[in-house]
Amino acid sequence: MEKETKLTKKIERLLKKLKQREFLHHFGPKKYQLKQHLLALLVMQICKLSLRRVENFLILVGIRVPTYSALCKSRKRIPIKIWNYLLKETVKFEVNSVAVDSTGFSRTNPSFHFLKRIDSKNPVKRYAKLSAFFDLPSRKFVAVKVRVKPRHDMKDVNYLLNQSFPTGNLFADSGYDAESLYEKCYMKKVQAFIKPKKNVKNGFYRRKQMKNYSEEIYHKRSLIESGFSALKRKYGGSVSGKSWRSVNSEIYLKVIAHNLNLASARFSTVPSFSQCLLNTFSFSFNEEVKLFYQKKRNRFGVPSVDFNFNCNFSCSYDYRVYSAGEGNFDFRFN
Repeated sequence: MEKETKLTKKIERLLKKLKQREFLHHFGPKKYQLKQHLLALLVMQICKLSLRRVENFLILVGIRVPTYSALCKSRKRIPIKIWNYLLKETVKFEVNSVAVDSTGFSRTNPSFHFLKRIDSKNPVKRYAKLSAFFDLPSRKFVAVKVRVKPRHDMKDVNYLLNQSFPTGNLFADSGYDAESLYEKCYMKKVQAFIKPKKNVKNGFYRRKQMKNYSEEIYHKRSLIESGFSALKRKYGGSVSGKSWRSVNSEIYLKVIAHNLNLASARFSTVPSFSQCLLNTFSFSFNEEVKLFYQKKRNRFGVPSVDFNFNCNFSCSYDYRVYSAGEGNFDFRFN
């Protein structure tokens, strides 16, 4: 059986490559190391927990972490330079073909009942905007830019290009159809596949780049939409932070967790064990477990069965049992 790499070891290796000091503040208290703060904040995003719950959960599994108030302060104090370095360490390859686009993260997560009760037709708060470079062959984010207020897409392109300039192709929608971007791509010998706007044909560099434009190749850009979808489905489409620094830290943590593939379990409507921590630092126990599964009516097209068997399994902290229809799971430990 292939040995699983623990999340703590991954964080230690990343910090070692960055040659980052052991503690975040040089003159501050030396009680908790930077890797302990990052571990708790990453687990918070992977399992979609609050600050209080992630503290209680990690203490429950025997991991020493800062208090929830210290975590709330540390995510604001970690500089953006460290987040960019950590993101770059998850992308150790030459960036050839990238797609650029932006998406939004809700800054609140109200229920539909609350929105109906207050008769609100618009969101309660403005969304946080994420602009990103997405590597198409590896399906990883190579550069990101976070804003707490909506801005035009072209505002963040220069920042993303400075972080990681592609060497092959650049894919973008018509929101990025600007002569300045065509010029930069032409000077770096990068082919830009940008969907042209209607009745916009002026520009020397635009005409140069449009000679090799192909509508069929342009549709590779849709892979970044799949990347945004996977990011939000696995780690949530909302952020709980109030300030710009906390929102920025949360979104960077989501992107880093996506690149490290820390929540790769597929979700299904069929009853199954929760595997939210299967690829992280899951603690396992091997005991004989009797699993009695009885189902009178199966809505998934499988005939009804009655059986019992013994098995050895490795399970994470989340012991929740899922039920559907009249079927149920029953655990009994010997």
